[in-house]
Amino acid sequence: MHDLGSATSSNSSKLIHGGLRYLEHYEFRLVREGLAEREVLLKKAPHIIRPLRFRLPHLPHLRPAWMIRAGLFLYDHLSNRTTLAGSHGISFGPDSPLRSGITRGFEYSDGGVDDARLVILNALAAREAGADIRTRSRCVQALRRGSLWQVSLNNQLTGVTDVVCARALVNAAGPWVSSLFDTALASKPPQKIRLIKGSHIVVPRLHDQPEAYILQNEDRRIVFVIPFEEAFSLIGTTDVEYQGDPAEAVISDAETEYLLAVVNGYFKHTIARADIVMSYAGVRPLLDDDASAAQAVTRDYCFELDQPANQPPLLSVFGGKLTTYRKLAEAAVNRIGVYFPHAGPSWTESPPLPGGDFCDKEALQSLLLTQYPWLPSPIVKRFVRSYGTRSQHVLNGTTCITDLGQYFGAGLYQREVDYLHEYEWALTVEDIIWRRTKLGLHLTPREQQQLADYLRDASHATNLKQPLHPNP
Repeated sequence: MHDLGSATSSNSSKLIHGGLRYLEHYEFRLVREGLAEREVLLKKAPHIIRPLRFRLPHLPHLRPAWMIRAGLFLYDHLSNRTTLAGSHGISFGPDSPLRSGITRGFEYSDGGVDDARLVILNALAAREAGADIRTRSRCVQALRRGSLWQVSLNNQLTGVTDVVCARALVNAAGPWVSSLFDTALASKPPQKIRLIKGSHIVVPRLHDQPEAYILQNEDRRIVFVIPFEEAFSLIGTTDVEYQGDPAEAVISDAETEYLLAVVNGYFKHTIARADIVMSYAGVRPLLDDDASAAQAVTRDYCFELDQPANQPPLLSVFGGKLTTYRKLAEAAVNRIGVYFPHAGPSWTESPPLPGGDFCDKEALQSLLLTQYPWLPSPIVKRFVRSYGTRSQHVLNGTTCITDLGQYFGAGLYQREVDYLHEYEWALTVEDIIWRRTKLGLHLTPREQQQLADYLRDASHATNLKQPLHPNP
């Protein structure tokens, strides 16, 4: 109902992982599926997903070494692992960023992802397969009329409501999956969900090593410290019961203090509230499995299919996690596919997501630097990890830096802004600097205002009405 990925999907820990901590709750199927998908997604989207080594400092009074070794053994072997290195024990020396009393630990592999761009790339792939993607469109009513659904979609920008018809309806509204029954569907939701808030903070880089850290805490929760956008560290997450509108979730003072305390208990370089560059909170719609603690609530998913006799089906999705989004979608399509006899078999495992049709980031960067030698290497590097081979669509026809148009700061030029507006549904400053890119970490308030002015003026200009090139 807003921008793509503007709620939970862009407010995650930005990891593609099996979920090491889920093993403690015996979620073996979920972990196995996550580990398998980790391999699939690393191949499908090598531009936005990267291998990441995690270091787990060992504090004997929290979890014994044998338990961690057993968990890591399962993590290495629950699913085929072809891309990432396995786990092993490590020693922390004088050059470690950790406090001097922490001398032992473990290391294992997972993946990091630009979560918001993952949403965008899937929308691009869907559009290229024939989907009609409508952003800023809120479902205000859905009624069964004979063999069809009549769905009323209100454009949040124009206020105009369109009615579209469909042979099936899928409610995949995330944290709004239950409330959609109360509003648009006017019926009782078939499953209960628990809204669990997870909050994060971003601070200047805590250390110059490439590894992420997973920190145990006295309450048996864990906190990640992840290299983020080169100059920063991403710290999270929390698990807090949430009531209210998921769109209004923000980090609390208690959560901020919690994250600061955990990090400062491990690292030599301590941080304070004044060091926080940004923070964010997302609300996870988790199945209510009667777990007493928020962190113990299952991250698994389930479907509820409703089809009264001779009426169109409704499939509702409850729960789920970012890493297994593709498997969840595949299973959902398989459930609804029985009503579409001409639907083909599953196919999404192998084809790369848009821009992911390459094998080596460094080779792609070298190619672009050869083709566009006037382009600063930091921009090339950012383009490759954002757009992959589709960097060519942004740069097509340019021969010098002035061809990129107005400069807004932090490596952002008009050409990229126009591309994001034309092909990636970006309408606002926030769309561009937080979800299509993370340049909001670098742009000054004045530069952001210049971008806002451009978007406002350009919304009526012909250069945003015409494609930048014939076939994106």
